[in-house]
Amino acid sequence: MVRVAEEWFAVCGGCELSLLDIGESLLDILPNLEIVHMPVLMDHKLFGQKGDGTKPEIPEADLGLITGGIRNEENKELALEMRKKCKIIVALGTCACFGGIPALANLSTTEAMLDQIFNKEKGTDPSSPPSDKSLPKLLDRVYAVDEVIKVDIHLPGCPPTPAHIVELLNAVLAGKTFALPERSVCDTCPTIREKQSTGGSIKRPLQNAQFTPGRYDNMRCLNEQGLFCLGPVTKAGCNRILGADPSEEIPRCIKAYMPCRGCFGPVRQSSNPTADIMGSLSYIGRDPKEIVDRVATINRFIGSGRLRPQDK
Repeated sequence: MVRVAEEWFAVCGGCELSLLDIGESLLDILPNLEIVHMPVLMDHKLFGQKGDGTKPEIPEADLGLITGGIRNEENKELALEMRKKCKIIVALGTCACFGGIPALANLSTTEAMLDQIFNKEKGTDPSSPPSDKSLPKLLDRVYAVDEVIKVDIHLPGCPPTPAHIVELLNAVLAGKTFALPERSVCDTCPTIREKQSTGGSIKRPLQNAQFTPGRYDNMRCLNEQGLFCLGPVTKAGCNRILGADPSEEIPRCIKAYMPCRGCFGPVRQSSNPTADIMGSLSYIGRDPKEIVDRVATINRFIGSGRLRPQDK
């Protein structure tokens, strides 16, 4: 029996929905799991049943799942408590692994962000931000979980696929290690690559690609077509399906004839996607300077340790 604890921080809740989307396969795993803390499913009192505790406490567990980046003091305190009480910590989802979409806020200082939200938005009456007494104090930026505590397993995805979560849980139950292969989206993409662009400038991602509906074997690489695609620097696995042959899985965005947005994060934890994608584009004759809002666009899902305030 594996005891499981889960916490969610700066996140939309999509990772938790992936847990529910496991479906019938979850029935085979649940008898071997004891969920001791999971706010999305159960009411566990962090400060004791009577609320008379002085600090948050999480039961001891074998496996700790954390979704979302660390944005405020409460997130940080709970992350430290999870690390203290859990033998294995999993950063589940791209927000936990790399900050995700919330980390785009790292392009501004906390003060500038609050001023924009409470004083400069059209249609909003100017007011003071909530005091630290009523809400947990914001940290200076959004942090990935491994910037605050030691993480044993990274499982990215926005959201991670139910199939990968099942593989993770089965690995833990069997006492085995788990890690996604270090392959890029391009390694699993069926489009044709001729290693040169078709000409013209880089287009907005929402413009249509040239393709034959229902087919992928005759579609030209989207970067070569001029649609900015982060496939060369993004980890593969976004369309992992339970029971399917991984070699036959088409990346989610590509399956919709859209360029990859980078939601699975870099191929390796130590990668530099900005330098790598600029090199990939230059290699086929594209000018990376044409990418609109280049810094934010390339780091859309991975800004925790990469994006810095632009308003200082």
